[in-house]
Amino acid sequence: MCRMFGFRSILQSGVHKSLLDADNAIIQQSKRHPDGWGVAYYNMNSPHLIKIDNQARECKIFEKVSGLVSSNTVVAHIRKSTVGLVGPLNTHPFQFGPWVFAHNGNIENFEVHRRTLLEKINKNLRKYILGDTDSEHLFYFLLTLIEKRGFLEKQNHDFVFQEIVQEFVVELKSIVGEITDSSGDYDKNYLTFILTNGHLMFALQGGQPLFFSTHKSKCSERNSCAFYGGVCEKKAQSGEKVHHLLLSSEVIKNENIWTALSFGECIGVDSKFNLTQDKITI
Repeated sequence: MCRMFGFRSILQSGVHKSLLDADNAIIQQSKRHPDGWGVAYYNMNSPHLIKIDNQARECKIFEKVSGLVSSNTVVAHIRKSTVGLVGPLNTHPFQFGPWVFAHNGNIENFEVHRRTLLEKINKNLRKYILGDTDSEHLFYFLLTLIEKRGFLEKQNHDFVFQEIVQEFVVELKSIVGEITDSSGDYDKNYLTFILTNGHLMFALQGGQPLFFSTHKSKCSERNSCAFYGGVCEKKAQSGEKVHHLLLSSEVIKNENIWTALSFGECIGVDSKFNLTQDKITI
């Protein structure tokens, strides 16, 4: 299926090491995921989105963007299509206002459920769906639940996403059936995703693999970085502050220490870099 990468960092960081240079970097993964790529990064609190519907490995624009982008918040995605045609409108990440969403998953028999899903999406959001993927519909369904709680336009608010995502899962299951815990059968229901508004970042392992990192074995910039502290080289617990959160569909072999999320496990940081790790009922 698709591959995703995201980070939220206390300092502006380049992405070339993770997207281009590291062992198992996302550009290498694009050999098996050739149906488009996208990178979203934030500048002056606004998301900037670049999406192309060809293979990242063969695209000079991907190399240029990955080499130049430096930001506190980045989401990248390479697509292997399951629902929807190959094209820029169906390429991830998807964006509405400050919100950016990338999905590694699938809705079984999506065309059967499309109308019911659309009815769950607020009319004022529904009109912005431009493509025909299950992923974009899920994004706007999730935004509907965020809007219901009054958080759609707020950026610096407390972390409440476990409750929102729990409701999201319950309502989605009532429409499409059970969410699957497997990385094999691509035609089942999977719901692994990354969501950010530039200030907070949240992710759910919904049946497809997802790894996270909040610390390094030894930071190569420990003697020069103004933000360096013990948290940079120590595993953080839920509720503690971190300096960065990295998310990836596969372990990227570099100085970061990676941990696999289990099925139903979610993780995120709020605008103050407080880490939240929890598990919802799927």
